Amino acid sequence: MKHKCIIVDDEPLARELIASHLANFESFELIDSFENALKAYTFLETNTVDLIFLDIEMPLLKGNDFLKKLKNPPKVIFTTAYREYAIEGYELNVIDYLLKPITFDRFFVSIEKFKQLQTPKKEISAATENHIFVTSGSKNIKIIFDEILYIESLKDYITIHLENGKSHHIKQNISVFEKLLNSNFVRIHRSFIIQTKKLTAYSKNEIEINTIEIPIGTSYKENWLNHLETIILK
Repeated sequence: MKHKCIIVDDEPLARELIASHLANFESFELIDSFENALKAYTFLETNTVDLIFLDIEMPLLKGNDFLKKLKNPPKVIFTTAYREYAIEGYELNVIDYLLKPITFDRFFVSIEKFKQLQTPKKEISAATENHIFVTSGSKNIKIIFDEILYIESLKDYITIHLENGKSHHIKQNISVFEKLLNSNFVRIHRSFIIQTKKLTAYSKNEIEINTIEIPIGTSYKENWLNHLETIILK
């Protein structure tokens, strides 16, 4: 299966260069290219993609503002001539930050970063409906899903917080780990996944698990409300 990609950049030559680089990777498919973020936003309302090559300084709507407006954004690689956006790129959890002019060697590194996120790392074994094994040091530790309170992400690591007060810190992308969990879990923030069975209170902007307050991210509110309906109906 090919990874579907789009390019969003107001510079024709930049779009051509990225498309040329991408053509060297058989498992990637460029399905469209846009000269501004508004057109890309309209496209994404009815289409899904796996990866966006996104410029920042564009007319009408900047790339970083466009990304903030997406409810469930795909993976993103920033492509820009401005170094000052590197910190914000990190805060927006983009895969990589490519400075123009983009060389093929540096482009290759970004593609590899994306590919690494698509496969669970060795720290996690196959999951069942009830549990998963994670590697901590030299041990493979069995984690019972019903014992998890919430999962927290920090950079390339996640911390699994358990109801007995223990926690396990492993190297893993939260989006990859999310796919291994059962239906009792919901992502409410780019840095947090909660187990709904452990929910003790909630408000418009946060949920509580025991005495722990966890914020609900703006782009995840709709997903949370949909999941909340299923909880109430149970």
